[in-house]
Amino acid sequence: MKFNTKTIHGGQHHEEHTGAVMPPVFQTSTYAQKTPGVPLNGYEYSRAANPTRTALEDALASIENGARGLAFSSGLAATDCVMKLLKPNDEVIAMDDLYGGTYRMFTRIYQELGIKFHFVDMNDLDKFKSLINENTKLVWVETPTNPLMKVVDIEAIAKITNEKKILFAVDNTFATPYLQRPLDMGADIVMHSATKYLGGHSDVIAGALIIKDAELGEKMHFLQFATGATLGPQDAYLVLRGIKTLHLRVQRHSENGQKVADYLVAHPKVAKVYYPGLKDHPNHEIAKKQMSGSFGGMVSFTFKSGAKADSIKFLEDLKVFTLAESLGGVESLANHPALMTHASIPEPKRKEIGITDDLVRLSVGIEDAEDLIKDIEQALG
Repeated sequence: MKFNTKTIHGGQHHEEHTGAVMPPVFQTSTYAQKTPGVPLNGYEYSRAANPTRTALEDALASIENGARGLAFSSGLAATDCVMKLLKPNDEVIAMDDLYGGTYRMFTRIYQELGIKFHFVDMNDLDKFKSLINENTKLVWVETPTNPLMKVVDIEAIAKITNEKKILFAVDNTFATPYLQRPLDMGADIVMHSATKYLGGHSDVIAGALIIKDAELGEKMHFLQFATGATLGPQDAYLVLRGIKTLHLRVQRHSENGQKVADYLVAHPKVAKVYYPGLKDHPNHEIAKKQMSGSFGGMVSFTFKSGAKADSIKFLEDLKVFTLAESLGGVESLANHPALMTHASIPEPKRKEIGITDDLVRLSVGIEDAEDLIKDIEQALG
C-alpha cells in the first residue's frame, strides 16, 4: 500500500458493530467483563487500551512502518517513556540542537537522576563515535533539528548504533513520515509531537512513539500503562482525523516553505536562512537522500543587523502569520526561539549552538504563498 493510501486506510477498519467509516470516540473509562478477569472484547480499562486510541496507534504504526504505535498525552510524555528505559549511570548521546523542552527534560530531570548526556553535532561522525562507551544506551536525534534545521544522516548513525547494540531514537516531528521514515533507515524508535503536523490543526496536544521491534514495543506499552501518560479518546480521534490529510497538507507546507525560504535568501535585510531545501544548506545532499524530494514547512532566519529588536519588531508587525508557540498547523505561525520555545536552554548554550537573539522561526502554513510572502515583505519593511 502506497503512503498516500496508508494515511487514510493504513491499519484502519470500519467499526464492526455499526459499519461506521470513522472509529467512534469511545468515551469510557472501563468495560464490562464476562466473569472476573475476563473482558468481553479484550478491553478492561482505558489507561491500558481504548478502541479509539488503538485505531490511532494502528495508523501510526502503518505510516511509519513500525511494529507498534503508542499514543501519549504529549510529545514530552512520549520522550519521557523512552527515557524510562534507562537507569542511573547510563549515557545518552543527543544532537546538540534540540527542542528546548527535550533539552530541559534531559538536563533538569534525568541528568539529576544519574543519567549522563553528551550533546554533539552528529554530522561529525568521528566526534560522535568517540563518545560511545559501554554505558552508552541511547542515541537521540532530531532531523531536521529545531530551530536550526540541521539534517542528520539517519542511515550513517543507524549503522553505528546497530553495530554497537545501542537504541537509536529519531524525533521525526519536523519531517513527518510523509517526508522521511527513520525506521526504514535503521532507527529503532520514532517520536512525534503529534500536536504538530500529525494533528495539523492546532487543536490537540498529543505525542506518539512508533517502535520497530514488537518485543520492545510491548515493553514500552507496559511503561506507558504503568505510568499513565496515555492519550484520551477525543484527542486520539482528532489526531487520527489529521493523519488522513497529512499527505496533502505536508505537500503544500513544503511547497510554501521552499518559496518563503527562496524569498528570504534574496532579501537585503536577511543574513542567513536555515532551510534544508536550499542548495547551500550544509546538509542539503543528505536531506535530498532521505527526505523524499521535499523539505517541509519549517524555515528559520537571522537579520543582517544582528539586532534582537529587529526580530521582535518583525514578529510584532506580521499580520497573516500568527506570533505563537508551536508549529505544524494549517495556519502559519512565527516564533522567537530565544524568548519562547528555547528559553529554557541557558543563554551560553544557546549562543554556542547558534540560537541567536535575532533568530526567527517560521512554521509556514498552507495558505496562498503569495499572501505569506507579502506579509513577510511588509513586516521586514
